[in-house]
This record gives sequence, structure tokens and C-alpha cells, in this order.
Amino acid sequence: MNRETRIIAAKGIDDAVAVLAGGGVVAFPTETFYGLAADATNAAAVDRIFALKGRSFSNPIALIIAREEELPQLTEEITDVARKLMAAFWPGPLTLVFKARPEVNSRLTADTGKIGVRISSHPVAQALAAGLGHPITATSANLSGHPECTTAAEVRSQMGRGKSLPSGSTIHILDAGTTPGGRGSTFLDLTSDPPAVLREGAIPGSALVPFFS
Repeated sequence: MNRETRIIAAKGIDDAVAVLAGGGVVAFPTETFYGLAADATNAAAVDRIFALKGRSFSNPIALIIAREEELPQLTEEITDVARKLMAAFWPGPLTLVFKARPEVNSRLTADTGKIGVRISSHPVAQALAAGLGHPITATSANLSGHPECTTAAEVRSQMGRGKSLPSGSTIHILDAGTTPGGRGSTFLDLTSDPPAVLREGAIPGSALVPFFS
């Protein structure tokens, strides 16, 4: 991010965190595409994400956390392999899939018992998660089946600026410049032995294999 972008982001972070704390939805930039954030501990807010995207409840939603210390609220098991991968690739576009704690919202896990988590390397995504103090959703800011967005303007065009949600709230779009695009985050399932690449994205699977082979 350039200096101008950082200033724009800083001005909007407090407002965006307030929207999240109130159960609203925020479109925000990540190290790949714009995402849709909601407070992952707020069931109604999570349901708004599905309604907004037209997303099937059979598709799980990954999360962004601010610090590794937040992981125990999401999973009971953090293996040595997981810690090595986190040390090497977090913050960054690697989503690690853990066995979810029973209290994690089943909408997020799609009843699989698994939850995907990462720490984003984008300063705006980091600031939102840290400011809220809870994990935030990290699904892409697009209608299901449509292209991902790299600018706030694309999010507005595709999803509708100020589009009404079922609760009567609105989407808050945090414009912090253009994101790199390319490929989304890589998903690595740590619940299987050996771990399995569920989706190869910005980090190639070949870079991960040495950590568990």
C-alpha cells in the first residue's frame, strides 16, 4: 500500500469496526481480493454474509484472526506442523483448516467440523480483526459464482452500493485502494494425514509439502 492508501484506510477503520461490532457487514481489502467481513461470533451477522452473497450453506466460510493467540477459541488442537506453517507463512495468504471447537458456528464450518483460519498480511484486514477483537469472516466480496473484486468500485458495481440486507442494515465498503488480485489464499487441511491442499492459491502446494513430508 502507498502512503495515500494508508491514510484513506486509517480514516475508515474505526467506522468499519463499529459496523462490525453492531452486527453489520464490511467489504475490505486483503492481500489478494476484497473480502466480506462480519463478526464470526455473531450468528445473525454470519447469516447476513450468506444472504448477501447468495451463498449455499453447504459452503464453509474461512476466518481472519489478528493473532495466533486467538486460535484456541476456534480449535482444540494446534500441531507442531501447524505451528511451523504459521511461522513460515503467516501473516499471508495461507488458510489452515483445523478441527473446529464444538461451539464454532456450524454455518462457518458447513457442518464439516472444520474451520479455516489465517492471519492476513494486509494492514487493513489486520486492523479490522484487531479492532473488533473477534475473528472476522474472510469470504470474497462477490456474488456466488461471479468474479472476485480487486477494487471498491467493483464491489459496488457487482453487489450494489448500499444494498439492503435482510436485517435492514447496509454493506459498508472500506475503500483502501486496489488489491493485487491473482489467486486467492491457499487452503491446507491439517485434519488429514498427511495434510491435503484443498485449494492451491497464492502459495503453491509445493512450498508447503516440505513442512509435513
